[in-house]
Amino acid sequence: MRKSDEGNTTREIYFDQASSSFPKAPGVGKAMEEMLRRDAVNIGRGSYRSAYALLEQVMDARDHLLNLFHAPGDTALCYTAGATAALNQFIFGYLKPGDHVIVSSVEHNAVMRPLCEMQKRGVSVTIAECDRDGTLEPQKIEDAVRQETRAVICTHASNVCGTILPIAEIGEICRKRGLFFAVDAAQTAGILPIDMERMQIDFLAFPGHKGLRGPQGIGGFAVRKELEEQMTPLMFGGTGSRSDSEEQPDFLPDKFESGTLPLPAIIGLDAAVLQLTPERIAEIRRHECILSERFLRGITGLSGARAVGIADPARTGERVGVISLDFPSRDNALAAFALEQEGIFTRVGLHCAPRAHKTLRTFPQGTVRFSFGISNTEEEIDTALAAIKHILKE
Repeated sequence: MRKSDEGNTTREIYFDQASSSFPKAPGVGKAMEEMLRRDAVNIGRGSYRSAYALLEQVMDARDHLLNLFHAPGDTALCYTAGATAALNQFIFGYLKPGDHVIVSSVEHNAVMRPLCEMQKRGVSVTIAECDRDGTLEPQKIEDAVRQETRAVICTHASNVCGTILPIAEIGEICRKRGLFFAVDAAQTAGILPIDMERMQIDFLAFPGHKGLRGPQGIGGFAVRKELEEQMTPLMFGGTGSRSDSEEQPDFLPDKFESGTLPLPAIIGLDAAVLQLTPERIAEIRRHECILSERFLRGITGLSGARAVGIADPARTGERVGVISLDFPSRDNALAAFALEQEGIFTRVGLHCAPRAHKTLRTFPQGTVRFSFGISNTEEEIDTALAAIKHILKE
């Protein structure tokens, strides 16, 4: 709560869950505090009881994530600073000059910027164009496959318009054509069921601080053995293992985890992941659909604001709780500022995804993005709709 210039109390509503979840899952802060207070040691280095106990916790945390993602038995879990670092590891660690890779046209810059650099090094890229609502026809992926194609990289859901892409169908194409399939689960991990085996995903990048509701600074990737064996680590150094050798270990997770891990963040993330049972994920998904439908119904027919992507309230099953609005008659940044003055926190701009905005026809003006989570309420949706109507009258 805060006070307005007139002295009235204004409720602050956080609708920027796609950037980072808030509040975090219950118990995350406590788990991190207890680890720092009682066992702030290192793992793989110290030969004493507390170090071994913490190592066991970290090993269990890896298994919890692999179970959450229904990873096949030959899959390993490696920690990184987040999904961006994970995607960089795949792109720079696997692709080589002369290779060809296919991506969708709604990818985040965590994919596009590394690929832009790789194009300078001799990797070719084909963009499978999504429709204006962010949907992608899987046949476009298959049509783009060439003899030198090595991989497909695809976001699970757009961080701009929330549209869910047909991951299972694309995975089937990749397996049939002998391609590795990398998925960016930045907007879906902890929100949608992810089954790496059924979806035939070889590399899954995830952040800990969004749908998983853990702390910032932690994320990672789940990678299948056949792919991992063909990847080169981006960072080399101490791992606490095979210290008699100056060569980087070739076994997992040490191969990709040089240096000290962010142990408090891992413990905090694990506290959040342990709460994500299949039933809980289904509950989160239902709640986001209810909020999205209510918001879209309130926007439908409203003059001066246009929902980007799948705007039909009856189709919320095809999207996550990320909804972008364009205010054609005004500057979107000013609209976002006006909303902030009424206590509605959103994100405005291009959301690190300029190609997605070109697909959605919102480049270069960007959009005002509302993103919902399990902590948001229908009352907050109604408050936001009232605020939008108010600023449109100004």
